[in-house]
Amino acid sequence: MKNNITILLAGIFLVSCKSTSQTAGVQVLPADKNATPETVTLYKNLFKSREKGYFFGHQDALAYGVNWRYEEGRSDVKDVIGDYPAVYGWDLGRIEDKADKDLDGVPFSNQKRYVQQVYKWGGINTFSWHMNNPLTGKDAWNNEPGTVASVLPGGAKHELFKSWLDNAAAYFLTLKGKDGKLVPILFRPYHEFTGNWFWWCKNTTTPEQFKELWKFTVEYFEAKGVHNLLYVYNTSDSGVETKADFMEYYPGDAYVDMVSFDIYQGGEEAAKRDKFAADTHRLVGIIDEVAREHNKLSAIAETGFEQIPYATWWTETLTNAIANRKISYVLVWRNHGWNEYMAPPRMHYYAPYKGHKYEADFVKYYNQPETLFQKEATKLNLYKK
Repeated sequence: MKNNITILLAGIFLVSCKSTSQTAGVQVLPADKNATPETVTLYKNLFKSREKGYFFGHQDALAYGVNWRYEEGRSDVKDVIGDYPAVYGWDLGRIEDKADKDLDGVPFSNQKRYVQQVYKWGGINTFSWHMNNPLTGKDAWNNEPGTVASVLPGGAKHELFKSWLDNAAAYFLTLKGKDGKLVPILFRPYHEFTGNWFWWCKNTTTPEQFKELWKFTVEYFEAKGVHNLLYVYNTSDSGVETKADFMEYYPGDAYVDMVSFDIYQGGEEAAKRDKFAADTHRLVGIIDEVAREHNKLSAIAETGFEQIPYATWWTETLTNAIANRKISYVLVWRNHGWNEYMAPPRMHYYAPYKGHKYEADFVKYYNQPETLFQKEATKLNLYKK
């Protein structure tokens, strides 16, 4: 069923290539004017692919799942549907310390191999960065006021901050495919800044400081020769009621390639489910409008319902919230499994695994024509003109 739909839509995709590669007559190009050819091609093809549907993503999908870790070729999503996600989320957290593992315990050597594998398949890699607090030395959730100011030029921690960017730049430049070419990355720095939990969030900084932080980061990476990044502007659902709220900290079109938000369902009660659906639908409408006005891509960069304890969450709650908006992807958070450090200790996962009570609904979601997984991404040749 899925393959037949893909073949049918392939013709539509080819016909629509010319019209969707531009928006309002403006040629589509990444913010980085020296972006690698593969990065430029991915960016243009992501605009085209919106006419087919949106890609499905999963955080740390190849590294571990419920009751397993580091089994080659495995993913909880693949165990359920026989196909991988199309978007694979990773995190740079602890690269600032030159650690061997990221903040979720994945060895960077493994992560690098997974990124290369995804590129080989024709999938999409995206990175967030839960960067430690450079002012206090604590983790990203230490939201000490004044941290952003301390890392800007002239700040007490500016040189330390630059050394952390150096570590990330060096790592990005090692992410090469078998063809020797740099792997394009959707990079989502300073994510969820409209919340109040990270040191870069709105409660610790001003719009002007945040914009300076963002611009400095983009320009610094470019100066270091990192030209395989597409930059993803990302809010939380918290603090965003209107388009003006969403755009308050926007650093400008010259520094952004994609606009996005993160949102999670926080409970099983019908009222919370309805609120999640309504808020998601409203926010998707906002990013759709912003994307069209500014000639950018858009995505739900993080979402999910922990343990998915609802029979039709995929085919009703999430599907109806997105409706017919032309986003690039939706990514659900990681499948950690049993987490004894949470309060209370519990199973912590956002994609179904084989044997999940409601896995059948995810199979139906997979078979929807608008949801695109790895097999479709591979056929689309996202890195080829």
